[in-house]
Amino acid sequence: MEIVSLNQISPDQVVIWSYGFIILNVTILYTWLVMGILVIGSILVTRNISSEMNVSRWQHFLEVIVSIIRGEIREMTKKGADSYIPLIGTLFLFICTSNVLAVVPGYVAPTSSITTTAALATCVFIAVPFYGISRNGVLHYFKEYFQPTFIFFPFHVMGEISRTLALTVRLFGNIMSHEKVIGILLAVTPFLFPVVMQILGLLIGVIQAYIFAILSMVYIASALSAEDEHHVEVKKETVAV
Repeated sequence: MEIVSLNQISPDQVVIWSYGFIILNVTILYTWLVMGILVIGSILVTRNISSEMNVSRWQHFLEVIVSIIRGEIREMTKKGADSYIPLIGTLFLFICTSNVLAVVPGYVAPTSSITTTAALATCVFIAVPFYGISRNGVLHYFKEYFQPTFIFFPFHVMGEISRTLALTVRLFGNIMSHEKVIGILLAVTPFLFPVVMQILGLLIGVIQAYIFAILSMVYIASALSAEDEHHVEVKKETVAV
């Protein structure tokens, strides 16, 4: 087993156990931990779910979260918000839980690893064409890449890639830099100041989860709105003829 210092730039470098080509590092371990918490928590909250007025505090808390996410999605898509809640809600809850657990001693947020943030951004990268194609079909979706002329095709592709890179680096940079700053403050300043910074870090973690989820929905909504504008133009041309 190889042990690497937690002072390394990424938790990927902290290897807990390895056997041949199989490697278990801190990023994978705490990612499983976060997923386990979310899965078990969702089972416990929804096993006695009720439609009555008197519900448990946890069910009420879950309903509030879902309502807020649905409202934010509806603001951007205007319709069909429930279709996007599974993806956007999962992204928000995973990132938020990963960041909030940073108050636990010894815990390292998976989102401080660029491999994790890249994987989350890749999910969004795949979701954009998935929702676009499922709503309007393959032909209409990819036709937008050649608008207004075929010359713009490489620019549209570069735009998709740059958005994915932006999502990856934004989340990774904010979470990783916060953890390093807290580590430095604990070493050189009195105890109270790092505690205040840790509390501020919790707020930053929640905000970063919110921003990631909202940007993901913005990218999806932009693809859908482009398709809607295309259909409006086609209808206008048809009426004119």
